[in-house]
Order: sequence, then C-alpha cells, then structure tokens
Amino acid sequence: MLADGPEREDGRTRVVIEAVEPQVDGGRFAVKRIVGDEVEVRADVFADGHDQVAAHVLHRGPGDREWRAVPMRPLGNDRWAATLVMGAEGVHRFAIEGWIDRFATWRSALGKRVEAGQDVAVDLLIGAALIEEAAARAAESADGAVLARAAAALRGADREAAVAAALDSGVEALVGMHAERRFVTRTDRDYPIVVDRERARFSAWYERFPRSSSPQPGRHGTLRDLGRLVPEIARMGFDVLYLPPIHPIGRTHRKGANNAPEAGPGDPGSPWAIGAGEGGHTAIHPELGTMEDFARLVESARAFGLEVALDLALQCSPDHPWVREHPQWFRHRPDGTIQYAENPPKKYQDIYPIDFETEDWRSLWAALRDVVLFWVARGVRIFRVDNPHTKPFAFWEWLIGEVKAAHPDVLFLSEAFTRPKVMYRLAKLGFTQSYTYFTWRTTKAELTQYLTELTQSPVREFFRPNFWPNTPDILPEHLQVGGRPAFVARLVLAATMSSSYGIYGPPFELCVADALPGREEYRDSEKYQIRHWDWNAPGHLRDLIARVNRIRRENPALKATDNLAFVDVDDDRLVAYLKASADGGNVLLVVVSLDPDHRRSGRVRLPLARLGLGPSEPFLVEELLEGDQQIWQGEANLVEIDPRAMPARIFRIARRLRRETDFDYFYM
Repeated sequence: MLADGPEREDGRTRVVIEAVEPQVDGGRFAVKRIVGDEVEVRADVFADGHDQVAAHVLHRGPGDREWRAVPMRPLGNDRWAATLVMGAEGVHRFAIEGWIDRFATWRSALGKRVEAGQDVAVDLLIGAALIEEAAARAAESADGAVLARAAAALRGADREAAVAAALDSGVEALVGMHAERRFVTRTDRDYPIVVDRERARFSAWYERFPRSSSPQPGRHGTLRDLGRLVPEIARMGFDVLYLPPIHPIGRTHRKGANNAPEAGPGDPGSPWAIGAGEGGHTAIHPELGTMEDFARLVESARAFGLEVALDLALQCSPDHPWVREHPQWFRHRPDGTIQYAENPPKKYQDIYPIDFETEDWRSLWAALRDVVLFWVARGVRIFRVDNPHTKPFAFWEWLIGEVKAAHPDVLFLSEAFTRPKVMYRLAKLGFTQSYTYFTWRTTKAELTQYLTELTQSPVREFFRPNFWPNTPDILPEHLQVGGRPAFVARLVLAATMSSSYGIYGPPFELCVADALPGREEYRDSEKYQIRHWDWNAPGHLRDLIARVNRIRRENPALKATDNLAFVDVDDDRLVAYLKASADGGNVLLVVVSLDPDHRRSGRVRLPLARLGLGPSEPFLVEELLEGDQQIWQGEANLVEIDPRAMPARIFRIARRLRRETDFDYFYM
C-alpha cells in the first residue's frame, strides 16, 4: 500500500525538475551577484510520455511579499531557462515550478493531424473547451473577451477559420498566461542569491598604517595625518582605504621591533594586540586621535571617492577590558593563566584568542556583533576580517547574516590563507570577498591552473577573489629578488586578472624588498614599529599605479574576474590572457613577463573567430601602459617585453580598420 499523510506528494504530479542552476550545494548556500546583474536560471524540466510541459521561475527580492513568475523558455533536450534581473541589495530567492501544458500538448497534436489531412472536428471541440476554461479564469480582463472569441471560432462551422484560431500564436500566449496549472511540481527548496553593490565585485584596495603617516620622521602619525594623504591615495586610483586595527594597544607582553619578545621604551606594539585601559574594540588609540578625527577621515575619504575599511580582529590583548569583565570568554590553562595565541613555533604572548566554546557563547556572539554595528553606525561599510578561519563557521554565518539583514551594503573581506576547502566554506557562509593563493602563484602553469579554478569551476558562483601581491605579513620571495620589474609584473597581474585587488603600501609602491633572513616577512615591519615613508623617493610606482587603475576604470572588461581566458604564447615565461566585457564591446589582451631579468619574446595566438576577425584581416591594437599602437594581422603576432622598461603589456583590440592604414578605428 502507498504511504499516506500530509507530507506525501500528490501522486498525480508528473513533472520532474532537476539540475537547477545557479546554485551552491543544492541551494544550501547563496550564489553571489551584483545589483543590475542578469541571472539566467536553468533546469531540466520533463515528464513521462509525450505530453508537453511548461515551467516558470518564481522570484522574490528582499522585502517582496509576493512571488513574481517569469516564464521559462525551452533550450532543447528538456533544458529550460529564464532570465532574472537582480534589483535591490540583499537576499533574493527563486524557485521553479513545472506542469503539464494541456493546451500546448493539444495544439501540437492538432497541427500534426491537420498536416496529415485527418478529421479534427472533435479535436477542435476539445481545444474550444480548453480555451473557454482559460477565458473564464481571465473573465475580468480584456484577455477574457479575446479568448472567448477564439473559442467561438473553434466551435464555428468555418473549419479553416477554426484551425487558424487554434494555431494562432497569440491565442497560445494568452492561454499560457491564464493556464490551469494542475498537479504542479515545485522545487523542494527556494534557492538564494545574495545581491551586493558594485564594489563587492570591482574594487582597488590600499592598506596604510595611520601611525606611519606622519610627515615628520620619528613622530607617531595620526588619523589627521592620514587624512592629508587621502588626495594622493585617491589620485592613484584606489577606492578602498584599508586601515589595520586603530584601537588601543595592550602594554602587557608588548612586542618590540621585528617581533622581539620584549618591547623597548619607545616601541608602539602590534596594532593586533587590541585593548588597553583606554578601551577595546570600540575605542581609538589615543595617539591616533579621537572619534571626531575618525569621522572626519571617513568624510574626507568619501569626498574623494574612497571608502574606509576597518580591520576586524576578534582577539584581545591581556589588557583588554573584556579580560577583566568577561574572563569566561577566554581559555584558562591549568596554572590559572590565560592561553595566549600560538602558531608554533611562533608565540604571540601579547594576544589572547577568544574561546568560542565558552558556556557564555551567546553573550559573546552578541558582543562581537555589536562591535561591527558600532562601526557601521560610524560610516564604515567594509571590514577586512583577520584570520576568520580560526573562528567557528556557524558564528560567521550568524554574524554576517545579522549585519547584512539590517545593512545589506556592508561588505566583508576574508583574510584566510589556509586550506582551500576552509577558504571556500567561509565564502559560502557569506564573506563578500576573499584573499587567495595568488601571492604564491608565480609560474605560468601555476597561474593558469589557479585562475582556471577560480573562473571556470563552480567556485565562481560564490568565491570572489581579491588579489594581493603583498601584505604586512607577507613579502614573497619573488618580490625580494625580482626588483622593480617583479613589483610591476605582480601589480599588473593582480589588477587585470582579478576585478578586485589590493596592495600594502607604501612598501609596495616603493618596491621595498628587505626581508628577515630566510623568511617571507618584512624586516623592520610596520606591525611592530613606526616607519616613515618618502613619497618622493626615486623609483616610486605611484604614477604607474595610477595609470593601471585608470585603465581598470576605463575598460569594462576589467570589471569582472570570471571573463578571463588564457591564450597561447610560445614562451613559458610569458603569460597571456584575454578579458572581454559582457557585451563584447571591450576586449583586452594582457601579456606579462614572469622573468624580471631578461628580455622575452613570443607569438601570441588569438582566437580570431571569437573576436569577430577574419583569418587575414588586419586589426589595430593600442598598448595602454605606454600608449603605442600597432597593426596586427592573422592569428599569431609577436610580442616583445623588456622587463627593465616595462614587464607587462595591456593591449586594447580594435574590431576592424576602415582601411588597412586608417587609424580611425572602432574599439571592441
């Protein structure tokens, strides 16, 4: 006997819905899109037998109380699709419904019978009844009258007019709008889409320590000092100014220069050792200034098109008020002391990790959420999160959900250099962007494999990469030994491969390569001491950075990451790839030398048919970094790179020339 009960599906439903796209883990997590994006929803929709099916996508945006139905169109082989347009920021949801289309099934059979010369008198009566049912459902609209006239035509004596009315596409469309959807199959869950603002996909980050922003060597910099640098940072083309922690720094076990276990009298300590007598995560270090100074910095940055991003480091110094007020939030060792942070063999005695297994976890979670909301209330809409992989997944899903439910424009960057599955899980849970392994991918094979994974696999639906050539924690070996050409090459790779990238400056634009022996870590790191940077030092990259960021802004092809396609070039130390805008109107070819020491040359092979070019058609390319122009012809064209002059080339490809020597051309 068949099981019965309220949970059992109606056995008369015959339509099957499978292979829904886009989705992440069967709809457990959201795919990510930007306001204004078109999302093509696809699914296999079919039924037993020969009856035709129909389907639509139900779509509901944030705040919508009703579902909006969007008809699906057949793609062939039982695959169906519909296009949704993403409106407001927040969580959108969609579901798919499918049903037997009785009218389409009848109409198809009628057409075959008419073509075969069969008697269709009874068939026309069946169709008339179907149209009359639709007319009754549309009785209060103009459609009802149109359908009633069509039904009457099917019942009329004029057989030719009846068949014409039955096969009329307009009648079919109206019946479909008012169809009887009996025994509808609906997907067993609604599929989420998180929609963010444009900066979630396209952003250029600049990291700067405020305390190293003083114009006078030896003086502790302030937020006001940093504010005076905002125009120059904006001139370089950045749109996010990211600040390491700006909170009071603990004094107990304070670290000295180069992470020395003991601090000297003038050592300022690590900003990540958060909390002192002056306050914790909602306070500002007194030597940086006041809350009013911070508000002034936020407003000044906004006036220059910049957003201020804050570091969210959920840890405490031994002097943090929470250590005294909430000792249960920390792990205690058998000798009664609190466990400090370790990453053996490294020890961080100046930092206490938070114990997320505390019995008081609910109060802890609420307090951490309130820290984020405190800064949101002060104009911060972007947070770079320090080491999120060392905190529970469930916490991040809750925290990000809580914040974005009230403030959907808030963005979170995950700084998790850890195992791939952990990085991807954090992205699924809600992190807007993520640091990546780009920092250590240096060969052509490594870059090709990694970028293919990020742009062509299912990862592209939820993982938004943010490429950083360096960070305060990481001075990679290739920057230590490659000189200025290595810095320029990594800048161009980061800024053109990914639509979001960042640099830790000024060490990057000054090409600082002084590392601790045998380590990927800066000597005299700003993490432990104040540095003075000379903006006018020889070799400063600021003008080149400004040019690269201007190219990014002016070319839509660089405003997405998953549009990257590698192309062949016959030199293993040259990497070449295309980036094209969604409408095909802007196409760039980027060629970068991975050899900082020697001149390289190779023939780049372009997919001419994809570019709309004939096999022997001449076309013009404009090199955007240095401004020269060339006429190319055919699939293979020679590119030469001298890294001492410029280790990268960014070509904008023209679709066609009016005449072979005519430089009045059209850009793609």
